[in-house]
Amino acid sequence: MRYVLAGTVIAVYLLHQDWWFWTAARPLVFGFMPVGLFYHGVYCLLCSALMILLVRFSWPAPFDEPAASSPRSEEKGR
Repeated sequence: MRYVLAGTVIAVYLLHQDWWFWTAARPLVFGFMPVGLFYHGVYCLLCSALMILLVRFSWPAPFDEPAASSPRSEEKGR
């Protein structure tokens, strides 16, 4: 799963470089939105979904431990 997510991150990064819609104001999506703006809106949703997948499948286990077990929190209690 690690390699699939890494490949997906690289693919999403490459999709961010949208050279194909820079000079096109037409066609209008939904009759009012330039295609480049629509592309970036969909791209933001894709990035959000990717972040959800990264957190779900790649989040390190030590970050899930409660903060009370850390040495710093014990020093504050003195």
